[in-house]
Amino acid sequence: MKADTHPKYNELKVTCSCGNTFTTRSTMAKDAYHVEVCSECHPFWTGKQKIVDTAGRVERFRQKYGR
Repeated sequence: MKADTHPKYNELKVTCSCGNTFTTRSTMAKDAYHVEVCSECHPFWTGKQKIVDTAGRVERFRQKYGR
């Protein structure tokens, strides 16, 4: 068998924008990763409606076209 054919498998700390953190394993070189939505705040898992406005796209459209 060939040696070192598989990438290194590291522990990764994932932080959500809601403040939830958890640890998983990944082949990413980073030791921390940030996500916007996780199972603690995703509407499918919580049953609550959450509006995610990415950088005010609606407001930029209204300002640009005056609507």
